[in-house]
Amino acid sequence: MRIGEVERKTKETAISLVIGLDGEEEIAVSTGLPFLDHMLNAFAKHGGFSLRVEAKGDLEVDAHHLVEDVGIVLGTAISEAVGDGRGIARFASVAIPMDEALAEVAIDVGGRGYLVFCGSFNAPTTGGIDTSLFEHFFGSLCSRAGITAHIRFYGRNDHHMAEAIFKAFGVAMGRAVAIDPRKTGVPSTKGTL
Repeated sequence: MRIGEVERKTKETAISLVIGLDGEEEIAVSTGLPFLDHMLNAFAKHGGFSLRVEAKGDLEVDAHHLVEDVGIVLGTAISEAVGDGRGIARFASVAIPMDEALAEVAIDVGGRGYLVFCGSFNAPTTGGIDTSLFEHFFGSLCSRAGITAHIRFYGRNDHHMAEAIFKAFGVAMGRAVAIDPRKTGVPSTKGTL
């Protein structure tokens, strides 16, 4: 079983997170931000991951530190669970609709963290979270996980757009980290990710 388990404590946040890439979809998320909990549940459910998150942060300031640090911890745990990447599919892309919204995500779990985030939200916040933090969350995740991700989205309803992004990211990542029985080594011409 490929599992990543990370704890991070700073003066701003305290986070404990466990992800199982081959999970039985046991999902329990508590961040103090119900909308972020909803998004992480969607990510894990549609990615086919088990995910446990306990997070607390200085929400009296705003959501920035908590959202960023959850991204950092999730990315670190994904990297730990993937390990050297032996046997993974590595690449995946998907388009996921949610009513009028559509999110397209292409992923390379190749060891290089990079994010391209194309789209815009209509309002400054949704679900009590500054919409600019979603790009920051995925940037932090990708940087720590060594994932290149291209995320494109559009729609009219900000909740729908955010949820389509998290679902699409989960589905694409689930496919990219899946074990491909045709691959026995590390999926790179370099011999290492």
